[in-house]
Amino acid sequence: MIRYHLLDKEIASMRRTSPGIVTALATTGVTLMVAVPAGAAEPTPRFLDTQYDSPGSDTRTNDSLNAEWISLVNDGASAVNLSGWKIVDASRAYTFGNVTIAGRGGKVRLHTGKGTNSSTDLYWGSGNYVWNNTGDTATLLTRTGRIHDTCTWTQRSGRATVAC
Repeated sequence: MIRYHLLDKEIASMRRTSPGIVTALATTGVTLMVAVPAGAAEPTPRFLDTQYDSPGSDTRTNDSLNAEWISLVNDGASAVNLSGWKIVDASRAYTFGNVTIAGRGGKVRLHTGKGTNSSTDLYWGSGNYVWNNTGDTATLLTRTGRIHDTCTWTQRSGRATVAC
């Protein structure tokens, strides 16, 4: 089965790069369509924000570790099962179990320390901080190991939470 999508965004993009082609299509009344295999839609979870430096002193207590986190949001219409996906930095990896992130703005926050997982809060189970206060990069990998998204930050004076 094949679904057809009108490429409004691509036409808008073409206006910037190929105005003659778009004008020719528009003046002839041609509707540009492309065939996309059913089920080929790209999953839409992405990094939303991170609190890479837990507030206060870095005491390595579980409360302090859990105040360090990174979150994902799903901008797509459908829920996405993250089973087998990973969040990695230069030296550590967290692999998602059977976790589903709701569609239409569903969020999941991954805390560094230990805790009981819920549908919106997950726990890495680490006894050490994961994210470097001086700057770091988080990478979201699909279950096949393909890079899906990254979030990079540098140290910001007086600010420990940043949008990705």
